[in-house]
Amino acid sequence: MLSHIRRGSGAPLVLLHGLGSRKEVWQPVLDTLAARREVFAVDLPGFGASPPTNRTDMGSLIGAVEAFLDQQGLARVQLAGSSMGGGIALELARRGRADRVTAFAPVGFWSKAERIWTQRLLATSRGLGRLGGERLQAHAGSVALLPLFAAFYGKPGLTPPEQRRGDFAGLANSTGFDDAAASFADYEFRDAAELDSVPVTVVWGSRDVVLPYRTQSRRARVALPQARHVTLNGAGHLPFADDPFGCAYLTLN
Repeated sequence: MLSHIRRGSGAPLVLLHGLGSRKEVWQPVLDTLAARREVFAVDLPGFGASPPTNRTDMGSLIGAVEAFLDQQGLARVQLAGSSMGGGIALELARRGRADRVTAFAPVGFWSKAERIWTQRLLATSRGLGRLGGERLQAHAGSVALLPLFAAFYGKPGLTPPEQRRGDFAGLANSTGFDDAAASFADYEFRDAAELDSVPVTVVWGSRDVVLPYRTQSRRARVALPQARHVTLNGAGHLPFADDPFGCAYLTLN
């Protein structure tokens, strides 16, 4: 069973985090979402509080979420995913497990050079956290280290210090990171027609540099012409504290 937060009532909504992240990345919008939905925010295998499985590549993570849905008795649900979680959500929709998807900066719309950039940026950030150990992770919430988070948040100062500390520690300590990151080389979004029956919203922050906004949002619009595409001005790769109202609204509506 995947570690998860379950909160609220109503139609089920499953939240999926990105590479090196954790279920708490959704904290800035969790209360708002739970006021309208029964929310399941999960830690993927090898991330957050979920132990790793034998494999934590993209295909295995997709299978793990599908197994979680089965364990919860959820045939089709609304899915929202961030980055790698956005890609997983789209693939689960392809398998018939989603009645609606909101994908925040989903993976799979990259060029080879951009994919390598993403892998190296996240690996370098993780390496800094591991090299600095618990001392650096403990001080990740300080104002002096705000520039360190500019790659992830469009407005780092709006993200609570405890959130920054937890997100940084989660990245540094994720045991599933290497396997998942390596599997990006084999993943590209394809066959949009298979999602014609599923309402999809794709959201990008205009300051996203992890999956660069200008090029990848443009490719997403071409690859998924039937989807609703939205830009959150001033938001970063993790836009939930940058624009909590916008993120919640686009997930719920």
